[in-house]
Parts: sequence; structure tokens; C-alpha cells
Amino acid sequence: MQLPQIRVMTSADVERTAEAMLREGWGDRRVKMQFVAEHPQCAPLIAEADGAVVGTGVATFNGPVGWIGTIWVDPAWRRRGLGRALTIATMEAAEAAGCRTFVLVATREGQPLYEGLGFEVQTSYRILEAPGLAPGQAVSRARPFLPTDLPAMAELDAAATGEDRRHLLAAFAAPGTAIVVERTDGRLGAFAIRAPWGGGATIAPDHDDAMAILQARRLTAGPDKRVRAGLLADNEAGLERLAAAGWKDVWQAPRMIRGPMPAWDPDAIWGQFDHALG
Repeated sequence: MQLPQIRVMTSADVERTAEAMLREGWGDRRVKMQFVAEHPQCAPLIAEADGAVVGTGVATFNGPVGWIGTIWVDPAWRRRGLGRALTIATMEAAEAAGCRTFVLVATREGQPLYEGLGFEVQTSYRILEAPGLAPGQAVSRARPFLPTDLPAMAELDAAATGEDRRHLLAAFAAPGTAIVVERTDGRLGAFAIRAPWGGGATIAPDHDDAMAILQARRLTAGPDKRVRAGLLADNEAGLERLAAAGWKDVWQAPRMIRGPMPAWDPDAIWGQFDHALG
């Protein structure tokens, strides 16, 4: 059986790709797919059959670590090898860019496929949620991002993730999308950056700084909205602090890895840009 053609997605493919995913309940991915189509550190792929988009995959190159995600297959083509082919193609793109470790977040259905490609469960993500706060309910130690914060943010981020995500920090950080916690000695202690489509990276090696920046996010959201954080299961103390502060579990999934283990600090990670970006 011949599989659909797999090729690089261009900006011209974004609209019909997003429409295909939306029809199958994946939500509106237009903004994200436009970003990965234009960003040089991403390799977005589509599978085409009879002129229709029937599959997607995205690789993101974070230095030595390549993130594999957005592996979507049209129902008519599932269990026919297309998901495996898309995963292999994204890994090949990441390897060609110099990545030697591959990371992904698996669904229950996808986990056996990834295990068959040599991935192992490293840990799991725990997504927690809390309501926003009204002005006056708390005091924020956070301040808006300044361009001069980028070097310190990149240093914190690399120590936390074991990846080089400077390209993502530079793409998304702005005074309206990023906040930081500055310590009394002037050093940067934590940051949070929102991606244009929602979600965002939150890095805080110190748990007090983490709670401060999450509190700032809740104040920014306001009482009519909810805020999410994404911790690794390894961060038991952080999970206990969030539970004590009223945060509730809403979702979890395994983080899988293939290749050398990066030097990282899972206790410092409190949120991700996206499960195809890291």
C-alpha cells in the first residue's frame, strides 16, 4: 500500500491544513501552524492524498534536543503506517539539523507507536489549573519583561531544560507577553512567556519565585478566567505547593525520550510553550 506523499508545509498550506485539523476536533491551529511554517528552527510536514491534507508533523530544533509533535492523521488513514512515517520524517529533519536527542509528549493511543521507534517514558507532565484573581486579592512581585532580560532568561532556560530555546524566547518575549521575577540582588529568578496561540513557558528554579510568577499570571488573567501550569511529575514539592494553593489536576501525559539524556532540572519547569516546541 502506497502512503500519501510527505513534504514540507509552506505558508500557502496553512489554511487548508488548519481546516483539516479543525474538522477532526483538533481546535483552530492557524496561528501556530503559520508560526512553524515561517520559523527557521521548525520543520513542519504535511501528508497529502489526492490533493487533501491527511496528516501533519512538526519538528523543533532546540540545540541538541529536537521536539517531535503535532503528529495528526486523518481518520481514514489511521492504522495504515502514516503516523509512523510522519514521526520518522520529523525525526530525520531534526537529526539533519544537528539534534541527537528526541523528545515528545505522547497520547495513550500514540505511545505504542513511539515505543516501537525506540522512545522510552522519561517522566510525565501534570497540567494543573487555578482561577484567576481579582485586583487586590494578592500582591505581585513580577514586572514586565525588558529586552535586556533576554540573556539571563536564556541562561535560566538552558539550565532548566537542557535545550537551546533562545530562538523561541526571542520570538515570543515582549512587554505584553512576558513577565519576570527579579530578586533583591538584581538577578533574574523566574520568567513566564505566553505564546500567541496560548500556553507558554514558565521557568523558575526557586519555588518561591515560581509561586510569585504564577500568582502574577492569575492576577493578569482576572477572576473570570483560569490559568494553567505544567509541571513534571518529578517536581513533587512543587505539585504539593500548588495543591495547597488550590490548583487542580486537569490533564497528564507521558514525556518520552530517545537518545542521550539532556542535563536538565525538571523542578525548574512550570509550563511549556507547546508540546511540539518544548
